[in-house]
Formats: sequence, C-alpha cells, structure tokens
Amino acid sequence: MSNFVTTKDGVEIFYKDWGSKDAQPIMFHHGWPLSADDWDGQMLFFLSKGYRVIAHDRRGHGRSQQVDFGHDMAHYAADAAAIAEHLDLRNAIHIGHSTGGGEAAAYVARFGLPRGRVAKAVLVSAVPPIMVKTDAYPGGLPIEVFDGLRAGLAANRADFFRAVASGPFYGYNREGADVKPAVIDNWWRQGMMGSALAHYEGIKAFSETDQTDDLKAISVPTLVLHGDDDQVVPYKNAGLLQAELLPNPTLKIYEGYSHGMLTVNADVLNADILAFIQG
Repeated sequence: MSNFVTTKDGVEIFYKDWGSKDAQPIMFHHGWPLSADDWDGQMLFFLSKGYRVIAHDRRGHGRSQQVDFGHDMAHYAADAAAIAEHLDLRNAIHIGHSTGGGEAAAYVARFGLPRGRVAKAVLVSAVPPIMVKTDAYPGGLPIEVFDGLRAGLAANRADFFRAVASGPFYGYNREGADVKPAVIDNWWRQGMMGSALAHYEGIKAFSETDQTDDLKAISVPTLVLHGDDDQVVPYKNAGLLQAELLPNPTLKIYEGYSHGMLTVNADVLNADILAFIQG
C-alpha cells in the first residue's frame, strides 16, 4: 500500500507501507537527494523475513510535496514522527542512511523515545554528529566542500548528480570498481524526481546540524555501520564518533566499502542488520 500523510505544517509526505500490520515495523530513512526507492533492496529483504516495512520520501524529495520551507533536520524528524504516529508504529526499528541517519537519530531522540515507539536504531554511513569542521569537531570537512556542492547543484543539477553517482557515492571512481550503469541511472532518477530547492537547502541541513545531543539521548541499542572508504561521509568524523556518543552502540566498520554500500553490498549489510534486530 502506498499513501500520503499531511504534516502539522501542511506538507504532503509520500510513504510506502508493506507487510502485516501485526508484524514488527521497520521504518527506513533515505539519504540525500534520494527517495524511499533507495531502500528497495532492504524493504524486499525484510518483508520476506516477516517484518512490516515503511519508507517515505523526505519533504521536497521523490513524490512528497515540493514546498519551499522546512528543509532542516528538525522538520525532517517531525515529518517522520507524523508518519509513525499516523501508522501508530510501536516497537519499531528505525534505520537511516546518510542524511537519513541524521533524520533517524533526530526522530528517535526527539519523538520516538519519549513516546515509547522505538525498539532499536541503525545508523548506516550516517552524517551525525556533524559533517562540517567546527571547534568541537576539528576532524570535520571545511565549509568550502559544502559550498562546492551548492555551486555544482545550482549550476547544473543533472550533470552534478550524474558525477556524484558515477564517482564517489558508490566508489565507482576507484581502480578496479565493478561499475553498474543501472545503479548510477537509478540514483540519478531518484535525485531528479525531487526539488532543486529542497536539495540545495538540504546540504546545510545534513552538513551543519550538530546532533551531539541527539546521539547522547538515544538509549536504545543502536547499530553503527560505516565503510572505511566512504568518500562522502568520512567514517572517522561520523561512525567512530557516533559510537563514542551513543549510550548503547554496536560499531562495525567495513574495509573498502563505499558510502553506497547498502546498494552495492546489500547482501552483507542486510544480513548484519537482521542479526542485530534479532539479537
């Protein structure tokens, strides 16, 4: 079943909801600038294991409404809460990738835990605690990196997205990489479905939001997965720090894996996430 929910500030958010309503729910939070479709490999896998699977398009992304406001982590989390409350999700697993990892962390900390809706969380190649370099996090990336992303997007979004998908996102710029053109095309398709404004403003949201307090507040068991060849969200300023800040973490670093490992290494990631959920 596919449907829409309207948030408190009037935005229509698209979501998918597959599986028995009596099954334990898993809610997926996608990365920038993608859509719920980026979770196809996980939704089909976990559905086959008997779980109820839910994924949504972030505001301004995919099939959700292309509004000109609310493109920040606080609204992303509130939108996720609107879906969880609309579907009355309880004892749920929340899994977030990249920007969706920030969204999932914000949702769990700010909405899920106070209302008893969350059982466990999984952060995959996720952006917290903060990507940009700050006094508190000197290992972050210079602001000029994100200014470059904004410039590339504004100049020619189609070319820019193609370059990201065919290069660093999946590690396809590495020597000997098994490049799959259809994976690149699907990334580009999802990106171009969304709003250029949401994507442009989303760069600030995923790079400059300090989520230290969110991570510290997540008391449920949390699996942190990151590739050590992640060229988009370097693991030393992300996955390693998440494991230090979370009260109840399990950390796994994958040698040679890229930012897009959920797609190109889905068999390994799916099995590891399933083991964590069932453990």
